[in-house]
Amino acid sequence: MISRRQFAVLLVAALSFPSLMAAPRAADEFVPGFEDLPLAPGLTAVPDAAMSFDSAGGRIVESLATGRIDAGSVADFYARTLPQLGWQQADEGTYRREGEELVIEIARSGGVLTVRFALTPR
Repeated sequence: MISRRQFAVLLVAALSFPSLMAAPRAADEFVPGFEDLPLAPGLTAVPDAAMSFDSAGGRIVESLATGRIDAGSVADFYARTLPQLGWQQADEGTYRREGEELVIEIARSGGVLTVRFALTPR
């Protein structure tokens, strides 16, 4: 059993060296504008690129992310992950859930991959 003194020393050490704590993985982050759409590992959200609008027919959300990774890795990540979140794949890069359609467009320019996420009512 750990003594109070040992616990205090460990606590002080942990708080003194925050750089030793593991950084969150990209999959622990979410695409801006989406509360439940994980950001694929290797992607970084584009600041100020998210747009969200609620209409009578449903919500409209767009967001961008970029990274220097393989397009296939991104497509595979979402093909594996989205069904676990209730999305059904309708076509390549297109998923549907509860009256909404999510389109994920992947494009490469130079060495940078750009991923566009667009959610619309169905």
